[in-house]
Amino acid sequence: MSEATVETEDLTLTPAAAERIKHQLAQRGSGVGLRLGVRKSGCSGYMYTMDYADEVGASDDVFEGFGAKVVVDRKHMDVLRGTVVDFRAEGLNRMFRFDNPRAVNACGCGESFTV
Repeated sequence: MSEATVETEDLTLTPAAAERIKHQLAQRGSGVGLRLGVRKSGCSGYMYTMDYADEVGASDDVFEGFGAKVVVDRKHMDVLRGTVVDFRAEGLNRMFRFDNPRAVNACGCGESFTV
């Protein structure tokens, strides 16, 4: 990881991801951060889920870097531990990307993964 990346044992947030989270929250006008999770779905087993986090619950962990927060329910940490949350522009597409060291396989469409 570069020196400009906030890295924890559990989740890593890049500057680009932090800027996008802050931008989205500013446009929305409320929220404490990005809520990240997983659900069973797709060809390979799991899909990432994203939503606005309007509050932090008792079972949530909060990861903060570059002025942005990512909120994760602890029940998802077995799958998400070690993940790098990034935001990338690839051609005309702009999207959050998750580099998850626990993902051993991804489906062809890129929507789901296996751990």
